[in-house]
Amino acid sequence: MRRSATLLLALGVAAPVFAQTNPATTPDPLITKMVQDVSEQRLRDDIDKLVSFGTRHTLSDTKSKKRGIGAARNWVEDEFRKYSKASGGRLKVEQDTFTIKPDGRRINRPVLMANVMATLPGTDPTDKRVFIVSGHIDSRVTDVMNATADAPGANDDGSGTVAVMELARVMSQQKFPATIIFVAVQGEEQGLYGSTHLAKRAKKEGWQLVAMLNNDIMGNSSGHDPEIKDDKRLRVFSEGVPATETADEARVRRTLSSENDSPSRNLARYTRLACQQYVPGHEVVLEYRPDRFLRGGDHTPFNQQGFTAVRFSEMNEDFRHQHQDLRTESGTEYGDYAKFMDFPYLRKNTGVNLATLAALALAPAAPENVGVLTANLTNRTELKWEAPKAGEKPAGYYVLMRETSAPEWQQKFFVTDTKADLPHSKDNFIFGVVSVDAEGHESLPVIPKPVR
Repeated sequence: MRRSATLLLALGVAAPVFAQTNPATTPDPLITKMVQDVSEQRLRDDIDKLVSFGTRHTLSDTKSKKRGIGAARNWVEDEFRKYSKASGGRLKVEQDTFTIKPDGRRINRPVLMANVMATLPGTDPTDKRVFIVSGHIDSRVTDVMNATADAPGANDDGSGTVAVMELARVMSQQKFPATIIFVAVQGEEQGLYGSTHLAKRAKKEGWQLVAMLNNDIMGNSSGHDPEIKDDKRLRVFSEGVPATETADEARVRRTLSSENDSPSRNLARYTRLACQQYVPGHEVVLEYRPDRFLRGGDHTPFNQQGFTAVRFSEMNEDFRHQHQDLRTESGTEYGDYAKFMDFPYLRKNTGVNLATLAALALAPAAPENVGVLTANLTNRTELKWEAPKAGEKPAGYYVLMRETSAPEWQQKFFVTDTKADLPHSKDNFIFGVVSVDAEGHESLPVIPKPVR
């Protein structure tokens, strides 16, 4: 994405000059336009339609055309097909079906489930990268096994589902070298079944999945305390130590103290910068834990399969309007209705997703085999890497730098070579390297490993 190639935050040291011509540093007008094209009214209308199906419980009716999970899935598929037609057939739309057997917990009979997917294939045949954005289509009330009661599921997770739909509508009008998959997954409330199926499929089929964005409960700005309202911030959760870390990787992590530099954590940092660049007045808050306290979501199975994935959630959950039977008690109304949502807030959060996805999908692939040389004991830092083997050739690279105690990147230097010799000690700083094109779109950072 387009950001300044100069100091992000002064460290009291002068930045070395590696090149005279830097990539573009102004916002990409295409991404700006796409963010502006996100429609608040469409988000409202789509939520109302989802709520109209009564319940979207995973165990609910699949035959009716008006009620239940089956009707909801078919409607989302139909909407995806409309977007595809409007874009000249760019979207590949499908319901990816799978059967779950009784699990002794939240599945009491064999259930045929389906993830509703719209795939926007990349335009570069050599670029095999894949990006996924998801929300879960199913809903529930207080009793997780109650498949017949009305469960509007407006915010949980109608908000994530309609955000994904709106992203598919807007982004299918444009072309990206890499592939983007927009998906409404099923079975989250019963045990993350849809996302688990998709994550395992991606692993089995060898997808080059670069990043997965999960949107769940992100359309309400007022918390349980009515005096608390926060419509200017969005949380992003990311794992620190990768779930699939090997013993050798754990040894390197402990040696380098790099537990705050997992791929998912650097994806979270990327979303924060995308927000700053393209959704002015809004802020992504970095939450350095895999999910909310003792909880999980549809990004979790992707982390478990070794993929880079994060979760977006609103700042203040209101538990009166989440997983609740529809009722009024002591003057308090319970239930996940659309009237308790904040649609301007949902629009901004959808824009954060769009800016992140578009910047990543337009950027060249990340550099490969990034290393920090350790053969010589010096107070300098020598880095080397290789250009990505497929896709667009980068215009150059940014070397990122921050103090070991800093949560976010503080400096960046542009180089056109595949090496850098920095007058800063690797004892005192953490480094990363990203690929960048002439328009300023950046890949995710790669943290160097020690090499001789």
